[in-house]
Amino acid sequence: MSGQDAAPTAGGRLDRYFRLGERGTSVRTEALAGATTFLTMAYIVLVNPAILGQAGLPVASVAAATCFAAAFASILMGLVANVPLALAPGMGLNAYFSFTVVQQMHVPWPVALGCVFLSGVVFLILTLTGVRQLIVSAIPQHLFAAVAGGIGLFIGFIGLKDAGIVVANPATFVALGNLREPGAALALLGLFIIGALSVWNVRGAMLVGIVVTTLVAVLTGFARMTPEPYSLTALTQTAFKLDLAGVFRLSGGLAEILFVFLFVDLFDNIGTLVAVTKRAGLMDKAGRIPGLNRILITDALATIVGAMAGTSTVTSYVESAAGVQAGGRTGLTAVVTGLLFLATMFVAPYAQLVPLAATAPALIIVGGLMLLPLSEVDWEDPMAAIPAFLTVAMIPLTFSIANGLAFGITAHAGLKLLRGKAERADWFLFLLAGLFVVRFVWMSAA
Repeated sequence: MSGQDAAPTAGGRLDRYFRLGERGTSVRTEALAGATTFLTMAYIVLVNPAILGQAGLPVASVAAATCFAAAFASILMGLVANVPLALAPGMGLNAYFSFTVVQQMHVPWPVALGCVFLSGVVFLILTLTGVRQLIVSAIPQHLFAAVAGGIGLFIGFIGLKDAGIVVANPATFVALGNLREPGAALALLGLFIIGALSVWNVRGAMLVGIVVTTLVAVLTGFARMTPEPYSLTALTQTAFKLDLAGVFRLSGGLAEILFVFLFVDLFDNIGTLVAVTKRAGLMDKAGRIPGLNRILITDALATIVGAMAGTSTVTSYVESAAGVQAGGRTGLTAVVTGLLFLATMFVAPYAQLVPLAATAPALIIVGGLMLLPLSEVDWEDPMAAIPAFLTVAMIPLTFSIANGLAFGITAHAGLKLLRGKAERADWFLFLLAGLFVVRFVWMSAA
């Protein structure tokens, strides 16, 4: 008898806590939605270690840290903010961490993790004090879209490079690689598989493509499977390895690193929130997102915990829209997604068996999907088109998100001045532009 009563009681508690009835959903629908979200973003368990591994971090440990950070953040988001929003280490920011901060700026990865941690702390302070609203209001909408598109091209370019489809050339800088090479051929196979599954709307298309391509690589001898005994202690290779003291020993690059981590996380989060909550019908009539502060605080805490675990910035995932499409309307969707990531920790270290040729197609596809916001730019208006283009172009061509942001914001501020449209309310925009000009001068003199 007690067993029969337990299920309704548990269901009733979930209903009251997550307001399932109020939002027209059920436990079953939320569970299916959470699983759908997980399948669409589970590729990060394989892709994130592949990217951060190139910065010298232990791949198995990063895989476990990725699962832990995604689980913690998603469950916390569901419980605290009650929105169907899942989080994980962000694409684009992991590339910036690995290729720009560690490889180009020669910052040791423990120090880079310290920068991520500090950016999370700053994000939390800005959220609690309301300064984030000042930052958001200073940046025009078309630059939000341009940053997303530029990061998409950046990620796609990295994928093409990792695959060997695009290679360096002394005469033209880049050129087409040898597609008969095993790595390039495998990447093209993976690209075809993911593309075919995507057009057929198969859930988890990227994950399936990565797994199938990896199996082909193993069967053909391109990748050798040498599994080692699994232990959750793999996480200890990056957990709490961040070097905060080293952060404050950095030269002038610290401000730039923190700004990029903070800026991209902030605006990527805002864009994702708007897209997901609007689709879920959670926005109020004034277009505001209920509980926005709780959402942003959770995001900041997720980045702090993720850095301590050993991964790059944790942020909201637009793939959460897939769960919303499947019926998810409450935080229970995010909790289910988080629990699935937690379960994945037990196999995460085997991500080191996945070759770059298998993860490169996912980077290419994700990069392409991130170009959608560019449709929001009014390309017939030079005031919008010129700064947006400079942002989009400079991010991949200079291998730096910071450079793209700097060119876009400076160009926007300069054009406003030339056009005579500068207003007193734009003071923070011009402050940012001035700081970027000083940065350019300092870089040129260095």
